[in-house]
Order: sequence, then structure tokens, then C-alpha cells
Amino acid sequence: MRNVIIFSGLVMLAFLGLSASEVVNIYSPVYMSRETLENSVKYIPGAREMKQTGKIYYLAPYIFVNERYKGVHVINNSNPASPVNEGFILAPGCMDMAVKENILYLDNAVDLVSFDLDSRQVTKRIKDVFPEPLPPDELNFGYYNLPGRPEGYILVEWKKEQ
Repeated sequence: MRNVIIFSGLVMLAFLGLSASEVVNIYSPVYMSRETLENSVKYIPGAREMKQTGKIYYLAPYIFVNERYKGVHVINNSNPASPVNEGFILAPGCMDMAVKENILYLDNAVDLVSFDLDSRQVTKRIKDVFPEPLPPDELNFGYYNLPGRPEGYILVEWKKEQ
């Protein structure tokens, strides 16, 4: 029994030592006015560097790759040996997407947006469907009440403090 207590104590000390040395990341919210958000989704031709990718969706011949909080890369995969990054669908706050027929459904921060892939235009927006995103490490409690939050602005991204 004594050995179990000693072992448990050592495990607890090791755990406390590891948790004390962890780095705590601090994130700042990035806000956008409702009007700017509603006019933000657009197709931008040409390749864009992939930095913080997320979900991937395939609808022949295209591959759609989410760029966390930024939008969606459009990659033509007609020739799998040489895919072409054709463009980018700018959508601040975008973290998820789905495609059915020629419509890309994506989140534009708190809104659900239907984007026609043929016309490259927003066809429908449903406001306030999603909650605002949590900080990446989800340890920043109470961020909704941060001082200085402008009225009528929506949280679209979290930026890591340097």
C-alpha cells in the first residue's frame, strides 16, 4: 500500500511539473462589421498560398480546401498528376464547407452562405446560423464580453499574440 501511495505522489508531481511548463497561448479576436461581412464572399482568380488548411472536399474534377478563417482554395484536379490551384473563394470566418451539385455551402463567420460555383456568386445567405468561433485552444473563457467590442460587429477570426 505504501508503494502505491509513493508512486501516486510521484505521478502527481510529474504531472504538476509538466503542466507548469506548458506555454499558454493568448489570442485576440478579429471583428468585422455586419455590412462588410455580407459583402465579403467573392471569387478571386489565381493561386493563393496555403497556410492553415482545414477540411478538404472533392467534387470531380475539383478539390476544395478550407483555409481556416479565410475561405476556400479551388483546385482543378482534371489531371491528377498536375493539379492546378485556380482560385480562392474569400469567406472570412470560414471553417467548414460542403458541396452539392454546383453549390458550395460554407460558413461566413456566423452566417450560412450558398455560393454558385458556375456564376461564382453568393445565391443565398442565412444570418446567425452558427455560433462565433471559440479560440483555437478553447481556454479563453468569457471572450464574448471583451472590453472594446464594437456594437454590430461579428467575430470572424482569432489571431495568436506574438
